[in-house]
Amino acid sequence: MKYQSRIVDDELTRLLKATGAVVLEGPKAVGKTWSAGQHSASNVFLDIDSGALQLAKIDPTLLLKGSTPRLIDEWQMEPDLWNHIRREVDRRQLPGQFILTGSAVPADDIARHTGAGRFSRMRIRPMTLYETGQSTGDVSLSMLFAGGAPSATDSGLTISQVIDRVCIGGWPAFAGLPPDEAQRAMRSYLDEIARTDIRRVDGVHRDPLKVKRVLQSFARNIATQAAISTIAADVGGTDASVERETVAEYLKSLERLMIIEDLPAWAPALRSRASLRAAVTRHFVDPCLAVAALNASPAKLLKDLNFFGLLFESLVVRDLRVYMQHSGGRLSHYRDSDDLEVDVIIEMEDSSWAAIEVKLGAKQVDDAAKTLLKFAKKIDTARCGEPAFLAVVTATGYGYVRADGVYVLPIGTLKP
Repeated sequence: MKYQSRIVDDELTRLLKATGAVVLEGPKAVGKTWSAGQHSASNVFLDIDSGALQLAKIDPTLLLKGSTPRLIDEWQMEPDLWNHIRREVDRRQLPGQFILTGSAVPADDIARHTGAGRFSRMRIRPMTLYETGQSTGDVSLSMLFAGGAPSATDSGLTISQVIDRVCIGGWPAFAGLPPDEAQRAMRSYLDEIARTDIRRVDGVHRDPLKVKRVLQSFARNIATQAAISTIAADVGGTDASVERETVAEYLKSLERLMIIEDLPAWAPALRSRASLRAAVTRHFVDPCLAVAALNASPAKLLKDLNFFGLLFESLVVRDLRVYMQHSGGRLSHYRDSDDLEVDVIIEMEDSSWAAIEVKLGAKQVDDAAKTLLKFAKKIDTARCGEPAFLAVVTATGYGYVRADGVYVLPIGTLKP
């Protein structure tokens, strides 16, 4: 299979010019090794080379010899490598020496040096609609932050096609499959996580059936601020109770596997007396995992557009995370004590920001625009600045500026 360029390629190139080592993190099978291999001159694979793994325990410095950048795949299988790589970077005093890839975040280790100044970290997530060819790229988010206005013809996406893309997901190996085959692959993916992968995170045995029930409950609560206690009650059902702490541990392990990635709450300065809510919004790294956890299908989702609206919101969050990482932005959400909610807040490194509502259908755009304008009046712009833009991201249609100044941005027109 021919390598398809990713948005993260540019970021990886920049980081290799700036620091001695780059840590490329992301869920299993998201394409870390494939992408890193495009930038490396030599490599070692700890997950498939038992000899290399043994050598890492005996004399890890030998693994660091080779043409640079040298790729060390699944480095977290031998976390002590971190300090040896740090020392080697210090010794060489050159950028672009190593690329470390990993599909799990190792447990914190006070003996492991932070790597500040030697290591850069970057996250690789499933591919966006722009990368898989379903977005025209007529609307650049960077252009919007620079003061440009959207103008885009209909991308041609239909609701049925968007449903198919949510089911297929953005994993490189599955992105070209039909929805049913991609979902079969994703169900096997989740089975493997429940059976073996989650145990490898910290060596603690997890009940595979409970892991699956947690995944199913998480999927049912996608794009909501469901509390851990709510998920615990759902996991337990009528048969047995499940402790909140147990579910919290399972979710933490899934976070370390980078399978779930919640959206944190934004805390701006407000003009009003409303208080801010701190609950996270629940998201998988790709909504195709929610479809797989619930054994859903395009036909089922087409009959339940209310639930699909939540999956679509998660799809938009997935794509925006990739686009804005490229531009140095970060995502959060807003909710206050008046129950005013905004799905996505984007903050840039220069403190500029934008607010986005996600709506499946064009008929919902008017209400979403009213929400955004009401929200903007609550923000203390003397301290936070005026928003760069307010926008409604839709599944279909045209990209344009409404009379009230709110942008309408179809997901099939976006790019970084």
